[in-house]
Amino acid sequence: MSVTRRQVLGILGGAAAAAAAGRRAWGAEKGPIRVGYFAPFSGPFAQNAKDMWDGFRLYFDEIGMQAAGRKIELLSEDSWVEPAQALTKVRKLVEQDRVHVVAGGLLAPTAYAVEGYITSQKIPFVVPIMSADDVTQRKISPWYVRPAWTSSQPTQPFADYCYKTLGFRRVAGINFDFAFGWESFAGFQRVFEDLGGKVVQKLWSPATVNDFAPYLPTLKRDVDAVFATFSGNAARQFLKQSAEYGIKGKIAIIGQGTLTDEHVLFSMGDEAIGVMTALHYSAALDNPANKRFVAAYQKFAGKIPGYYSANNYTAARMIVEALKAVGGDVENREAFMAAIKKVEIADDPRGPIKLDAYGNPIQNIYIRKVERVGGQLQNTVIYTYPSVSQFWTYKPEDFLKHPVYDRDKFPGCRFCA
Repeated sequence: MSVTRRQVLGILGGAAAAAAAGRRAWGAEKGPIRVGYFAPFSGPFAQNAKDMWDGFRLYFDEIGMQAAGRKIELLSEDSWVEPAQALTKVRKLVEQDRVHVVAGGLLAPTAYAVEGYITSQKIPFVVPIMSADDVTQRKISPWYVRPAWTSSQPTQPFADYCYKTLGFRRVAGINFDFAFGWESFAGFQRVFEDLGGKVVQKLWSPATVNDFAPYLPTLKRDVDAVFATFSGNAARQFLKQSAEYGIKGKIAIIGQGTLTDEHVLFSMGDEAIGVMTALHYSAALDNPANKRFVAAYQKFAGKIPGYYSANNYTAARMIVEALKAVGGDVENREAFMAAIKKVEIADDPRGPIKLDAYGNPIQNIYIRKVERVGGQLQNTVIYTYPSVSQFWTYKPEDFLKHPVYDRDKFPGCRFCA
């Protein structure tokens, strides 16, 4: 049977129309955007995890669980506190649940544990809390973005404040014995000693510590301050026992911002009053965005937010802003990652935020002091360091020549006896 030229063109035109219809149908059937989330919902940090999850969900709830014309589904997994368990849960989210984006995680070692898998799978990973310094320094993954902080980011300017404003010259440290504690205190120590101060003691306790009786009697008393990095029940117990052992009131208690974060502050008493910390958030921040966020979070979760909630609220917003930028095409992973790295937020509850070339925020760091206001404890902001880099005032290329801040080697304890 012969076929005319008109028939050939008709056949080709029909095929093209069918292909175009197929493309339209495929686009319409992409389905919801699946965002996977993991956190230690059970174990000693369960309350931290709930605050994280509530902050994350709040933003998606506010936008009606949809963005760029597509619905959003949130899937969560309990990673407990073990990095190996976190890796298992991330694998499930990626391989079984087929999520488009992964977010979450709490403890710093987890960030290092899942990095290889995330990179091998080329799955976008948004880090709202995990502050392991090297994730956005020497071990950068193209699939990580961190709208959060590094462990040392607030403690470096805090050292500047303690030396120059408070006049401290000798400090002892007692901190968690894992990456978060090491990096938090090491950042403080490096800047403090560069200015002329001395760190004269380092004590370490496990993440599961419940009793500081073995540690507090050994703390040096001939110091201006004791620096502590704790969260959750450990923070509560440390301040309570510091008062019982007669340390608080005689020696200043200072520390990483999680020590008095709102997730634990409201279960404390007078032992917290006067404690000074540094962090990139306080529920007492006096800006319109934070006032709206605090009111919305109280209605949503029934409590005042802390940094765990605020960071996750920001992370959710950055995901949505990137989705808008790519027209909802989250399947184009490279385009999505490029878009999220460009997101800048001028009206975040934490203050203005933009990511540096390494994927970590440049943001305000607040020096806070616990006060009782209207019968309630709060982290009153007494000083602001604006637009703080993870590298503080050091040049990135010089900063990165040194090893990552750690427990014993960098910086060493040259003034410890």
